[in-house]
Amino acid sequence: MDTEGWAVSVPTGYRVGDWQVTRPIASGSWASVYEGRPVTGDAAPVALKFLPTGTVTRRQLRHLRDMTQREIRLHHTLQHPRIVRVTETLVVDDVNDPELDGACVLVMELAERSLADLLRAGTPGTPVPDAQRLIIEICEGLAHLHAEGWLHGDLKPSNVLVMADGSIRLADFGLATEIDGTHGYLPPAGSVDHVPPERWGEPLTERGYAVRTSADIWALGVTACQLLTGHLPFNAPTARARYVAAAEYAAGERPLSFPATLPDAWRSWIGDCLSPRPRSRPEAARQLHRARLLAGTVRVPSRRRHRAVVGLAAAALLTLAAGTGATPTHGPADPYARWLRTDSDIPREYRALIVQAGTMCDEPGLTPALVAAILKVESGFDPHLSDPTKDEYGIARWTPSVLRYYLPPDRRGEILTPPLSPEDSIPAVGRYLCVRLPLLAGVPGDHGLLGAAAFRSSDDVIREEKGVPARFQPYVERVRRYRAAYKP
Repeated sequence: MDTEGWAVSVPTGYRVGDWQVTRPIASGSWASVYEGRPVTGDAAPVALKFLPTGTVTRRQLRHLRDMTQREIRLHHTLQHPRIVRVTETLVVDDVNDPELDGACVLVMELAERSLADLLRAGTPGTPVPDAQRLIIEICEGLAHLHAEGWLHGDLKPSNVLVMADGSIRLADFGLATEIDGTHGYLPPAGSVDHVPPERWGEPLTERGYAVRTSADIWALGVTACQLLTGHLPFNAPTARARYVAAAEYAAGERPLSFPATLPDAWRSWIGDCLSPRPRSRPEAARQLHRARLLAGTVRVPSRRRHRAVVGLAAAALLTLAAGTGATPTHGPADPYARWLRTDSDIPREYRALIVQAGTMCDEPGLTPALVAAILKVESGFDPHLSDPTKDEYGIARWTPSVLRYYLPPDRRGEILTPPLSPEDSIPAVGRYLCVRLPLLAGVPGDHGLLGAAAFRSSDDVIREEKGVPARFQPYVERVRRYRAAYKP
């Protein structure tokens, strides 16, 4: 393969660290990827991502340095089965080759191809094999990114890798950014076909464009449409024309018209991703759960149970809106008796909030009894709990810098000052579990108790240990006993 014109041209046989370049793989605007094999030993081949530093202008150099530092920081911060793994970071020291001298090299696990390769290899206008599973796995990676306070910024088929076993990894985090409050900042870059139309309406500041996780959800919808139909959702001969079509749709000047081959069951899912109003786009964890339902990988709740969930959650919200907490805790008039025992020690003023949190999504394992049990173990239902040494406060022992990610969408990113109210703390437990429980799929054990263990530690810990670690077993056992005691 000719690498002339690549961002970084590296000859076959070039050595960096303990690796030797064996063949070129792909190149983008700012980086090039090569296969590398160990100079000695029989370690598996890797991917070597070269990012240049010495052959660009000072302004480009600063921009590239920032991108590289963000990507390295993300890989050091996040580890997940759906995020490509970086094993080491190298810097080329080669004064005899000024074009390579000083280049940063990320040593990553080697993929077989990208989703873009699958799309190119298929018959035009046909779905990619196993498209629904691929969409679910993209959602798993994206939900984890967002839950950890990052957004990808450049999600598209060429940045989703397919491994030898067929599983996928999100990759190419050069435009990834940490969320600061409600949004992050990105430079004026990205694939026109996958960038939401509101991006170019934002003012360009010294930090770049302000972007929210809803931008990744738009790109997710575009990518899902490609996988399921072989077509982009906006049909036009050029990228510029497709961008204009998307902008006209966002402005209400044309309807959203999907390819005829898109399965009916997925039209609403993709349509929600492509909502012209960014705040209306569902969160990645919600889309993950919906995708699993559409693919038949989780049980669909019965209509009767769904009506009960919606009705009781609405009752909880009405009670809160009325400013009352004096719902009777016994007798047939108790609207929460279906979910929580009336003779338990759950304070009556928190029952509405607990039912709201425990019915926030249909994720298996989430129940009001589980939420109540977590609150009991965390604080004994003490809304005034204060533990400054651990930076934990309130009835759910939230750390304010973590709680900000689980506040309602219009307040997300706000760092609250203790004391933390039950009205903020309890629903946030439900949001946390709705985000984290899908990420524990495949881990053996009681799904609700795995979620409780993740609340006390993290979902990363539970996945790495393939269950509840021994040090958290006493905590989980207490949650289990209280959950049983609180079930009606």
